[in-house]
Amino acid sequence: MTAVSTPVTITPVTDAARRAKRRGAALGLLAWFVGIVFVLPVLWMLLTSFHSEADAATNPPSLTASLTLDGYKEFFGSGGGASPWPSLLNSLGTSLFSTCFVLLLALPAAYALSIRPVRKWTDVMFFFLSTKMLPVVAGLLPIFLFAKDIDFLDNVWLLVILYTSMNLPIAVWMMQSFLADVPVSIIEAAQMDGARLPTILWRVVAPIAGPGIAATSLICFIFSWNEMLFAQVLTGVVAQTAPAFLTTFVTSQGLFLAKVCAASIVISLPVLAAGFAAQDKLVQGLSLGAVK
Repeated sequence: MTAVSTPVTITPVTDAARRAKRRGAALGLLAWFVGIVFVLPVLWMLLTSFHSEADAATNPPSLTASLTLDGYKEFFGSGGGASPWPSLLNSLGTSLFSTCFVLLLALPAAYALSIRPVRKWTDVMFFFLSTKMLPVVAGLLPIFLFAKDIDFLDNVWLLVILYTSMNLPIAVWMMQSFLADVPVSIIEAAQMDGARLPTILWRVVAPIAGPGIAATSLICFIFSWNEMLFAQVLTGVVAQTAPAFLTTFVTSQGLFLAKVCAASIVISLPVLAAGFAAQDKLVQGLSLGAVK
């Protein structure tokens, strides 16, 4: 028997495929360029934090200057300065408590607006979002006067209440889109089994919308950790947070650049660590509802 050879057809690369390939390569290079532009200031700040004050103040900056840990030692109070630990703990406490309160309030609200929608729920969502349009400075003086009258200044719980109210609208807005993807049939099956609303929210809705809840909590934590205006005006020594503590390095004697960079790196680490640890949940949560 003679084997019959089958001719192989080679499809030529079309001009459209070549253009698509070049376009993809150009977009890849653009993405790398944008990423480097965003990361470069952070890397420069990191390098400056390991320089002495004299080397950090040179213009133009020196890349070959000797490295030292003096900035970090002075930040942690080895030179007789104030310890940053109370401020760091205040930031951690206010961020965690406010995030927990936001989730406790936003989950039932988002459930009512998505799975059990109310009348004119779009107007309700717009009202939630419109509260973020008010400039923060516009509400600073009334809040300061009110906190002063009730003797609530320089109190950590004042910041917890403010951060909860500030992050609640964006949390409800985000979680409404996440909970809209929860199958209603599963909730109806749980109701037929006799499950009440708290059980449904905790055992049915929360596990399904877990990535969205994780993304919402991370964003609320970052917003609370980075907030400085209210913390700077409404606190003094007892409830001072890390961003407000950072401003103490700008004194009448000058700007201690190396110490400021070291403090900025240390204060940024918790947020960076939380984002890196939850990056898969963050990407998965933010992509919920993107494809129907």
